[in-house]
Amino acid sequence: MTTIMLLGPALHAVSGVTTHLNQLFHSSLARDHQLVHFQVGSEGRKESRLSKLLRFAASPLQFVQAVRRQRPQIVHINTSMEWRSYWRDIVYLALAKAMGKRVVYQVHGGALPQVFFQGRPLLTGLLRRVLRAADSVVLLAQCELQGYRSFDPALSLEVIPNAIEAGADDGARPLAPARPLALAYVGRLAENKGLLDLLDALQLVRAAGVHVSLSLAGSGPLEATLRARIATLGLQQEVRLLGPVFGAEKDAVWRDADLFCFPTYHQEGLPYALLESMAARTPVLVCPVGAIADVMQDGVHGVFLPPRDPQALADAIVRLDADRALLQRMGQACRERIESAYTVERLAQDFRRLYHTLLASPVA
Repeated sequence: MTTIMLLGPALHAVSGVTTHLNQLFHSSLARDHQLVHFQVGSEGRKESRLSKLLRFAASPLQFVQAVRRQRPQIVHINTSMEWRSYWRDIVYLALAKAMGKRVVYQVHGGALPQVFFQGRPLLTGLLRRVLRAADSVVLLAQCELQGYRSFDPALSLEVIPNAIEAGADDGARPLAPARPLALAYVGRLAENKGLLDLLDALQLVRAAGVHVSLSLAGSGPLEATLRARIATLGLQQEVRLLGPVFGAEKDAVWRDADLFCFPTYHQEGLPYALLESMAARTPVLVCPVGAIADVMQDGVHGVFLPPRDPQALADAIVRLDADRALLQRMGQACRERIESAYTVERLAQDFRRLYHTLLASPVA
């Protein structure tokens, strides 16, 4: 049986890459290949600064030992175009190629290669060599594919979007036009997710005479600022901070929400929260960054918003509050979209095909 070594954070960590890894380990792919995990990065670890430095020094040697012991035919590196991930994972790529292994280099979001080093020619040239060294560079979005192709047409590129276990479908929700609209956000509490814009939009919605509620689920560096802004705007009755939610708690957030408000201007990959929301028949108000425009269609699965525009966000909330039938149709379209293109079985089939292609070709 072919062995595939998957590099990424701890399997119990809270991250999108961890979700991706666990999906592969529990998919039909694990019946066809022996999947083994090698942990990289700090997610899921509790360590001091000294422990982190020692891990940085020891991890490459541990990787070489793991490759020699487990003898994978393919090393699958899960990385991102962010500084810390790039410089960390370049070491594992170089070692894997030096040991004669085929390498899948999967990029989970971040900057496009043209702008990653802001025009510095030596570093950009090194990045080109890194990407060419991989036997396959896997991306999440068509817009990324176009960017990488224009950066270097010689790259071996694949687009394999994220996926989700859609779970049971509770069916269409009642229209309930008299009930205040329930809004939700699930994710990291960070400024570049547009959460301060969301609070400003709520104030505009209230000024328009429309009553809504908002549940913010997650944790992050913006939490104290959010609490202060909620108090300043007098939104204590409308907004609840739930803290991190998982499993049944998160399912309940999606089940109770009429809209997922996600005015992010971060360079997202393909957010799992987007897929979870759509699987739960919860339409999305979102800025179409990263792979989001691949997944959903403006006016069909939700509404696309310009970044950092509280008024546009408020207008969309008010419009959908007045048209619950449209909201219900959007929810139906969301569920159908996930079931047709974003299941874990589709993810497994895509990687099964990629691994088969790489194994059938000589090692580069």
